[in-house]
Amino acid sequence: MSAPVAVNDALESLAALPLVSCLAGSLAYVKEVRDKCLAVGIPAMAAAPTASRGCGTKAHLLVESQDVPRVAAVLDGEWRASLEREGVAPPRLGVEAHGDGEHPPCPACGTAAPLTDGACSDCGLQLDDAPAAAGCGTSACGPSGCG
Repeated sequence: MSAPVAVNDALESLAALPLVSCLAGSLAYVKEVRDKCLAVGIPAMAAAPTASRGCGTKAHLLVESQDVPRVAAVLDGEWRASLEREGVAPPRLGVEAHGDGEHPPCPACGTAAPLTDGACSDCGLQLDDAPAAAGCGTSACGPSGCG
């Protein structure tokens, strides 16, 4: 675990870097996750894009692309802790990679195969930095966007 990062230090260190959105949700939730990331040394910032028509505005957690797996580990730890508190935690099972050995395994399902349109060919998890589809991803939006 790295040393905690202060909010202002994170904002300063991330100001000139290319960032990716690794989480979207209410501003309160994104700030909560940001604070958990900062506590374990992951520079992160919460940002809310300008309001848009249709699907409503969501805040985003922005980090450097190489920190996305670390953010995922923070979220996984929180999820597992909540399951344990409720007494419904499944046994910790590792995802076993299967495939040709040439491609890295998908972090969600373990399939090691070429990507299809930037996504895992088995489970569909988006794995590359390709721009998101025009729609926001909710069932109310179509492939051409919100509207």
